[in-house]
Amino acid sequence: MSDDISPTMNSISPPLSEAELMQRCQQIAGKTVGQLAQLCQIPVPANLRRHKGWLGNLLEQILGADAGNQAEPDFVALGVELKTIPLNSRGEPKESTYVCTVSPRAAAETHWQTCWLRRKLNKVLWLPIEADNDIPLVDRYIGQAILWQPSKQQEMTLQQDWEELMEIMIAEGAVTAKLGRYLQIRPKAANSRVITRQIGHDGEVEWHHPCGFYLRTSFTQQILSGKACC
Repeated sequence: MSDDISPTMNSISPPLSEAELMQRCQQIAGKTVGQLAQLCQIPVPANLRRHKGWLGNLLEQILGADAGNQAEPDFVALGVELKTIPLNSRGEPKESTYVCTVSPRAAAETHWQTCWLRRKLNKVLWLPIEADNDIPLVDRYIGQAILWQPSKQQEMTLQQDWEELMEIMIAEGAVTAKLGRYLQIRPKAANSRVITRQIGHDGEVEWHHPCGFYLRTSFTQQILSGKACC
């Protein structure tokens, strides 16, 4: 068996409908990460600390996601984004959910209706996965998938959060993670010393701490429980 623990693309074709996608999700529900990795003939890392994208890549391969590195939802033809939700021992989201990076330059030029964040959240396939630290990664179970679209009220609140966060980001260059009801902006790098190079609106080079949009656990918990967010 190869020492490479990165899932490689195989011949699984993209699902042709949401029904077919959900059928594939039913087939993997109740299986362990180890069982899915065995299907792809790849070894499972001891943990995800140095392999943060490994599990997502494995599930994309198994389910036939086809976006790759394109700026498209994971299942391009269906417009569906795949997001995993690690669950703690109580079956609750263990951490906030990363959605996409924050670009201060793009934010000043984009409206909510056309922004990348909205496209990513327009239709999401949520896959709950055991993430209790006492359970080895190989033995963690995949839960029942949820195909979700934001309600009008949810989208309204997401839009309000996005507009508030972007307004402050543009004006002040940084925001606190305490802002936002459903959304928050947090540093995405491993530590605060990491910075990235960007071109500002005046053409000058600017340096920024890489940040990302995250969904709060209180929001994803309501999605999992099927409760209306209001």
